[in-house]
Amino acid sequence: MGHVIGDIDTPRKGSMQFWPRCRAMRSFPSIRNVPKLTTNVLTSFSGYKVGMTHVGLIDNVKTSVTKGQEIMVPVTIIECPPLNVFSIRFYSWSSNDGYKIIDQLNSDSYDKELLRRLTLKSKKGKEKDSKSMTKEEAEKLVASGLVKRVSVIVHTNPKSTSIGKKKPEVMEIIVSGEIKGAFDKSMSLLGKQVNVNDVFNEGEQLDIFSVTIGKGFQGSVKRFGVKIYKRKAEKVKRKAMSLGAVTPCKVDHRVPQHGQMGFQSRCDYNKWLLKIAEPKDANVKGGFLNYGEAKNTILLIKGSIPGPKKRLIRIRKSIRPSDKIPKQAPEISYISKESKQ
Repeated sequence: MGHVIGDIDTPRKGSMQFWPRCRAMRSFPSIRNVPKLTTNVLTSFSGYKVGMTHVGLIDNVKTSVTKGQEIMVPVTIIECPPLNVFSIRFYSWSSNDGYKIIDQLNSDSYDKELLRRLTLKSKKGKEKDSKSMTKEEAEKLVASGLVKRVSVIVHTNPKSTSIGKKKPEVMEIIVSGEIKGAFDKSMSLLGKQVNVNDVFNEGEQLDIFSVTIGKGFQGSVKRFGVKIYKRKAEKVKRKAMSLGAVTPCKVDHRVPQHGQMGFQSRCDYNKWLLKIAEPKDANVKGGFLNYGEAKNTILLIKGSIPGPKKRLIRIRKSIRPSDKIPKQAPEISYISKESKQ
């Protein structure tokens, strides 16, 4: 490309895997694809990132050099308050339009916190017609064979955590399995709460969807690691010196330039769920830094995940699980509760 990046023997920095590097539309991402499962279960859940700690466990990875020994592993803690199911949505499918919404069945009762998110009144102050299809109509629709996907619409319960937030997030979760069973499963959950224990099991592989820490508008040095030139090189030292060839008169998208950094949707595949624990098992002395104490069921996930503390994290069953990760959770002998402040 004609520009100099890094030292002579140093490759360029900044992955080109994610492009364009645009700012996310909201603080939590959408999930478009789900694994094809035969059982009728919710394919994802959500929780709030608490922070990190470390645990001691007995290594049970077959190919590990420390197999059978106790090792220390960094883990991320996610607090997962229950989700409220308040609607069921039905989709049809065609080769031209893909999945398209047919109708939805709403619950008779709404949580009062949901009114903070949903607008139930028009501009004139009159209440909107919130009637949806009845249960009998939904059963006929499912029996007709037009429905190709069933999903539930849920909202979170941030008021039950320590993050100081009341307004819930609303999202959609696809129910796996054959359509009739998925509809029956959704009907059994409509108007009720779902716990994370009902969706995930210890030792399972998960895909983590989150929005990274926002760093605003940054230059090419911080964004891509471009070399800083000496004093007499150019008028501007902190940039790529050449933007490309004269012909064609066009700047290639691979040229490192300034722009948005952070607050971008990312997915980490095949994260290992080590333990589903009670908050008292992992709460540190004095509470977690910039979060406080966890009050709901927590997940201990091996390694780090994108995003700052208090951010909503969406967790999906693995769509392409790895054979190298054991299906059985390791034996955890120690969870650090030392203050991280």
